[in-house]
Amino acid sequence: MGISLHSIRRSALAGAVLSVALGGTAFADAKLPDQLAWTAYDTGTAGYNQSVAIGGALKNKMGVNLRVLPGKNDVSRTEPLRQGKVQFSATGVGASFMAQEGAFDFGSKRWGPQKIRTLMMNNGAIGLAVAVANDVGVKEYKDLKGKRVSWVKGSPSLNVNTEAYLAFGGLTWDDVIKVEFGGFGASWAGMVNGQVDAAFASTNSGKAYEMEASPRGLIWPPTPASDTEGWARMTNIAPFFQPTMATVGATITKENPAATGAYPYPVLVAYPEQDEDLVYNMTKAMYELFPEYDGKAPGISGWALDKQNLKWVVPYHAGAIRYYKEVGKWGDAEQAHNDKLLKRQEVLAKAWEGFVAKGASDDTWDDEWRKARETALKAEGFTPVF
Repeated sequence: MGISLHSIRRSALAGAVLSVALGGTAFADAKLPDQLAWTAYDTGTAGYNQSVAIGGALKNKMGVNLRVLPGKNDVSRTEPLRQGKVQFSATGVGASFMAQEGAFDFGSKRWGPQKIRTLMMNNGAIGLAVAVANDVGVKEYKDLKGKRVSWVKGSPSLNVNTEAYLAFGGLTWDDVIKVEFGGFGASWAGMVNGQVDAAFASTNSGKAYEMEASPRGLIWPPTPASDTEGWARMTNIAPFFQPTMATVGATITKENPAATGAYPYPVLVAYPEQDEDLVYNMTKAMYELFPEYDGKAPGISGWALDKQNLKWVVPYHAGAIRYYKEVGKWGDAEQAHNDKLLKRQEVLAKAWEGFVAKGASDDTWDDEWRKARETALKAEGFTPVF
């Protein structure tokens, strides 16, 4: 969705907004407005910290002020993007893939499938996993049976990801004590304070480092790639995960890596209506400025051009594609994959339109939408996933 500079200045983004205020000079070939706005994860998270570091580089080298609006869950990060209050969102799989799919919270009446577009993503040396307090005797995920596990309201990505790790251990939510929190930060404060025993995060999250330094400590139970049965159970819940050896994060070093799972995080996204030139220049600036912000936050090196996955699960914006073509990274295979993803979004949009027109009661809405979604995707040869 496009947005004018005037409306950016007019929008207060009050309260939780961070304004990166550093001195600046002209830099690079990319052309950006003097103010930009993103949403990101809560303050203290890896996504927020990386956004701040990128904002510092934008200000120092291009004179661009980046305002970062923290959102405690997927919906609160996506709503300002949908309303045009921000141009981009540095978000996770929930507000990208799950929003595209119209799944979980995005299957509610006020949402439905969103035509999200990717600019770029962070594929770093981090893991995305369920951490466990080191004082409860858990060594493997199967040991979480009967333990307290966090559930974050309005954040399906965190909850589905947690469910996937439970599945790796042969467990479901019925096997653990679900402890509800209002946001990601609150769930980790609950870990530190002894209210809950396990919560999901990136291994390099500021919250994970806080937990490591707390009296409880933390561990990342292993999910080795050699456990094919565990991984089959896990990817049946969350197909976007893949095995990795994390070398960055709380309790983790290159010499002491963690066998865990990962997917791109954060992912920089926009709506397709966002101005193509702005998207092109934002993408270009991210890569031209990479040496300026690399190393300024844990795990930030994953934004590098050579670490991009141009055949992911959410299609790319036309402006980003223009840049990737210029640098020789976009060919026929990438275009074919992108076209298939665009078709998937059209199938989902049509299914939603028909479903809403047909109508359903509040009591049956979720179940009926799941069935309509599955039927529509299967009819066009797509895997429904959720």
